[in-house]
Amino acid sequence: MSHRTGLILDFGGVLTTPLLPAVLAFERREGLAEGACITALYLDEEGTRRTHDLERGAITQVEWNVAAARSLGVAPDNLMGRIFADLRPETALIDAAAAARRAGVRVGILSNSVGFAPWDLYDGYDLEGSYDAVVISEHHGMRKPESAIFELALEKLGLPAEACVFVDDTEQYLAPAAQLGLAGVHAKDPKETIAQLEVLLGVALT
Repeated sequence: MSHRTGLILDFGGVLTTPLLPAVLAFERREGLAEGACITALYLDEEGTRRTHDLERGAITQVEWNVAAARSLGVAPDNLMGRIFADLRPETALIDAAAAARRAGVRVGILSNSVGFAPWDLYDGYDLEGSYDAVVISEHHGMRKPESAIFELALEKLGLPAEACVFVDDTEQYLAPAAQLGLAGVHAKDPKETIAQLEVLLGVALT
């Protein structure tokens, strides 16, 4: 088996703790029915379009907050930050990524943006100093699962798709990456994810 030499990581839900528990905790704090946030923001047609616009940088986080708050019937102030207030660093994956780099693997970030102000999802993670390439969707006017954004990440990493592994907590993004030649890992449990990466990369990550 030929080992891969590049690793592309999603951010939220991979290098952070899972997104869904944070969203459910927000719903409880705000007195919303369970699933209300997911339905209004990610399943409803208008909500989905708005979130995609945010990811592409077509609207700001403030604009998203105002419109999403109206849909949910909650206050707009720092809504994105309130929704994801319970997110914490997923230290096992962060440490594994650092170990991969020390072993000579090129490691990049490919993340669909949630805007940067007033709440910055990436604050405190030193992405530019910790990874070989960083692609945040809103800076490029495109989003996962569009093939062009995977191609951009590969270009910045300086490797072909066949040399890379892509990790994401959103399973639907893996197939488009696989069509380009990337090996996909669905991030559900950090230990399982790291075990799969050790096999694909051929290096110890713990």
